[in-house]
Amino acid sequence: MIELRHLRALTTLRETGSMVRASERLHLTQSALSHLFRELEDRHGQALFVRKSRPLRFTSAGLRLLQLADEILPQVALAQRDLARLASGQAGRLNIAIECHSCYQWLMPTLDKYRDNWPEVELDLSSGFHFAPLPALVRGDLDLVVTSNPDPDLKGIHYQPLFRFEMVLALSRRHPLAEKRWVSPEDLAGEIQITYPVERERLDIFQHFLDPAGVEPADVRTAELTVMMVQLAASGRGVCALPNWALHEYLQKGFVNQLRLGEQGLWSTLYAAVREEMLTQAFIEDFLQTARDTCFATLNDIRAV
Repeated sequence: MIELRHLRALTTLRETGSMVRASERLHLTQSALSHLFRELEDRHGQALFVRKSRPLRFTSAGLRLLQLADEILPQVALAQRDLARLASGQAGRLNIAIECHSCYQWLMPTLDKYRDNWPEVELDLSSGFHFAPLPALVRGDLDLVVTSNPDPDLKGIHYQPLFRFEMVLALSRRHPLAEKRWVSPEDLAGEIQITYPVERERLDIFQHFLDPAGVEPADVRTAELTVMMVQLAASGRGVCALPNWALHEYLQKGFVNQLRLGEQGLWSTLYAAVREEMLTQAFIEDFLQTARDTCFATLNDIRAV
């Protein structure tokens, strides 16, 4: 018997390209995921994919099941969504604020897909640069905030992890540091730091890298758009810390170099913050699931939490 969990596991393996990443996404151990695939292979007497192939290669049997998954899983998701909509008996409002412009890379495809699924939900979107979005969420002015800086002192807020990502340093290819693999806080003491226009305590580069080491940059320059930050860095006017996935296209085009922040890298988690009483709303649950699915389908080098 072919079960939905088998089809979901196969599609996740296709999307991630490795057993390690697939098990993280599915919240299973690698041995549990291997057992799941072995169970299906034993049942049908043939392998589903070639072990230890790089890139991962599916057999004819695996490709046939993936074809089935592509037909069945969207229909199951649609039916579940319709049932949730019927059960909720209401449309709802979803006012969203984000704390970084680089989030638009995955948020806009998410909203596009979500509008198709929930046309009756009133959607609104704003930047969280020029006001404090989390207190606005507590007050009820907002319904969801995308943030990497949870505030544990705010009561009644649930922080749903979306994914983990690495903050990296973008700098000119001709910069004296460009040949290094990683930088220490002290390496940045004489640099102009280019940031989004938000308080420094909300920026990972300060909160988790420079400030703990007691290092102050030579100056701080702000820009509202990611492309402006990258352009300034590429022209040698400073350095900027950005999520690895936000830099991917600029690295592919050779505009800048990328360095790790510290030998082990500087990792952070992106959350969707919602009020606890909203968690049971079907249109909120489906938005969170749509956001997670879209992130892993569109972004490079992110990890499951």
